[in-house]
Amino acid sequence: MMEHPENSSEYAGLQVNAGVIPMGTRNPYLRRGRFAQRHLTASEYVEGILKGNTSVLGQAVTLVESTHPAHQQMAQEVIEKCLPYSGNSIRVGISGVPGAGKSTSIDEFGLHVLREYGGKLAVLAIDPSSERTKGSILGDKTRMEKLSVHPDSFIRPSPSAGSLGGVARKTRETIILCEAAGYDKIFVETVGVGQSETACHSMVDFFLLIQLAGTGDELQGIKRGIMEMADGIVINKCDGNNVDKCRLAATQFCNALHLFPMPESGWTPQVLCYSGFYGTGIKEIWDMVYAYVAHAKANGYFEHRRNEQAKFWMYESINEQLRNSFYQNPTIETLLQAQEQDVLQGKKTSFVAAKQLLDQYFRLLK
Repeated sequence: MMEHPENSSEYAGLQVNAGVIPMGTRNPYLRRGRFAQRHLTASEYVEGILKGNTSVLGQAVTLVESTHPAHQQMAQEVIEKCLPYSGNSIRVGISGVPGAGKSTSIDEFGLHVLREYGGKLAVLAIDPSSERTKGSILGDKTRMEKLSVHPDSFIRPSPSAGSLGGVARKTRETIILCEAAGYDKIFVETVGVGQSETACHSMVDFFLLIQLAGTGDELQGIKRGIMEMADGIVINKCDGNNVDKCRLAATQFCNALHLFPMPESGWTPQVLCYSGFYGTGIKEIWDMVYAYVAHAKANGYFEHRRNEQAKFWMYESINEQLRNSFYQNPTIETLLQAQEQDVLQGKKTSFVAAKQLLDQYFRLLK
């Protein structure tokens, strides 16, 4: 260590100590690997999920959402083993425009459902991913203050990862894992993209649409394709000076619904008003939801809808596997760059380039 010049003989009576050797930030007595996370096997994942271990369930959901081929293979094995224990829940999709109060409402909805009907509740909240950075905030849980500390609830925010329909691609598989873990009520909160809610509609039993007063007249309601999928429409923020506006909006939405054909379920969608902030009108909403479930089970539509959903997701899985197989093919990856340059330079049209790439891909499969 460098000697201090103040210790020179010319500075009589002054002495500066050398000090101590600076220590590293890591504890030298800490055994390496002591706190390293152990990788679970597929059987251990299934065992933990069936026991209701939320830590293992969270790790399994992360495994399902992973794009690594090895993780995907193990995730499919876990899902197949959990499948016989799934299906015993009520799945509710909750959507609405951004700022409609979905997260706040889910906090109140969840507490009411757990208090009145018991059981366990899983909330799958989907956050939009940035097109630029590909990141997500995943902050919906912070607005579910009461539900996030409830012992019988499980809240899992997930990024949309660019998937359309307002839900993550792996949400359906996550539903299976949650049901196997004993959660008999599943909430799927979408990102609120507006009209592309078909993916959420195809994985839930009841589709609840949250609206606000003053978003348009009957004509706007008719134009929104999302309203045709809604099994119930609820108007939030019906409190204070906004009560009359909410009731007027409810009348307008009712008028718009009368112009739609009768749903296949035979259920006439209802329009209700409530306040998520003050927690008023919550009971009426869930009376409606359970009335719908009883109605759909009585006429056989409940089981029919789930069968149709299973068939829909089979075709969706085929499409996704084919797309991944195409883009991950090494030959196609090389040709894709050359075709892309030809399109950018105006040598080929987009359609011709796409056809040539597909023809080459099909030749490779033979």
